[in-house]
Amino acid sequence: MTLQEAFSADMLPPMDGSRILVVDDDADIRALLSDFLEQHGFAVTTAADGAAMDRTLTTQDFDIAVLDVMMPGEDGLSILRRLAARGGLPVIMLSAIGSDIDRIVGLEMGAEDYLPKPCNPRELLARIRTVLRRHRRQEREALEPNGRKLRFAGWQIDMGARLLTDPDNVVVTLTDGEFRLLRAFIEHPRRVLNRDQLLDYSAGNDSESYDRAIDVQVSRLRRKLERGAKGEGGDELVRTIRNEGYMFTAEVRPA
Repeated sequence: MTLQEAFSADMLPPMDGSRILVVDDDADIRALLSDFLEQHGFAVTTAADGAAMDRTLTTQDFDIAVLDVMMPGEDGLSILRRLAARGGLPVIMLSAIGSDIDRIVGLEMGAEDYLPKPCNPRELLARIRTVLRRHRRQEREALEPNGRKLRFAGWQIDMGARLLTDPDNVVVTLTDGEFRLLRAFIEHPRRVLNRDQLLDYSAGNDSESYDRAIDVQVSRLRRKLERGAKGEGGDELVRTIRNEGYMFTAEVRPA
């Protein structure tokens, strides 16, 4: 398969218009990356070097950058160091030198991820989605008030302490993934959420980046919610909406 064919193959569901800055001195790579990512719902801007990137950053904000390491003039690691000093913009590095040492150096300097060139475009897409989900989760958690307590269908959850108690006031232990998924449902009650949305709302650093992982987590969460449930079991609290996703059916209110 040629590089052009790879960038056209197996189109995945679109994202939500997140803004990506691609910095690479190779015009063909910039065009291929831009076309591929735009076909998946991203808004893409490209720059040929660090100076062009700096000009772009004075007028636009981005959610993530994809940065080549080997460029004439200022190299990608130097650019990464400057971006890290500014803070806030996650970066995925691309390099024709795929050694462990280069990867470790890039990660230690602040890169979120590091891929060798030429990379599989679908893998780059998956890495971008994972990084964006992680940053969205971190931003939500930073804004979340500590100690918030909520009730639903006789259950109580302390969001700050990550403590769930059933209608008989018995503590039900949740894994980190189960807690994040339940929090996503609680924050969006009585709305149909598809798998991509649930991944966006609940993904963590160690989350698997494919939608069927959500089905497994939902099944586990339902089993936990069966315990002590009065009138509404786990299947009723988290209802499957055929061909659409899942809905958390309970009313959520302050404790």
